[in-house]
Amino acid sequence: MAELDLNELKRRMDGAISSLKSDLGGLRTGRASPSLLDPITVEAYGNQMPLNQVANVTAPEARMVAVTVWDKQMVGKVERAIRESSLGLNPITDGQTLRIPLPELNEQRRKELVKVAQQYGEGAKIAARHVRRDGMETLKKLEKDGEIGQDDSRQTSDRVQKMTDDTIAEIEKMLSVKEAEIMQV
Repeated sequence: MAELDLNELKRRMDGAISSLKSDLGGLRTGRASPSLLDPITVEAYGNQMPLNQVANVTAPEARMVAVTVWDKQMVGKVERAIRESSLGLNPITDGQTLRIPLPELNEQRRKELVKVAQQYGEGAKIAARHVRRDGMETLKKLEKDGEIGQDDSRQTSDRVQKMTDDTIAEIEKMLSVKEAEIMQV
């Protein structure tokens, strides 16, 4: 007998939220954050590796990110990877440490970042709705096959809808926090 696993639906909806968290963490705000460099990969020892696996990334000041490379031979490759990323950053090399000053964001750039954040949020909402759709289709099939009754189907359907509403509310909350962070001068 097939059945609808609400825990599995919840796990998938939580996945949409954690994916959004990760996407929003990579968006630059006025403040420096080590997670800003998370999307950057470096060619190291014949493989593409995340920056945080070849260096220590910190934010010692509000407008500065510091990258301390563990292997001296990797400093040039790390610097090149940061320069060539789409983040528009210009590192200053100081021995095995790269200091990356973050320029002030202008109003137009802030608005563009808010639009990007909203796109990420819309993607997460769509993912949550897809999970709801899958759950509802499974419910309809179970009811049609006579494996559950109408009352059970309606109850479970309401629970799936509430789960979706809660997930979308959380996404909205995360977006409004991030937008305020981006627009803060």
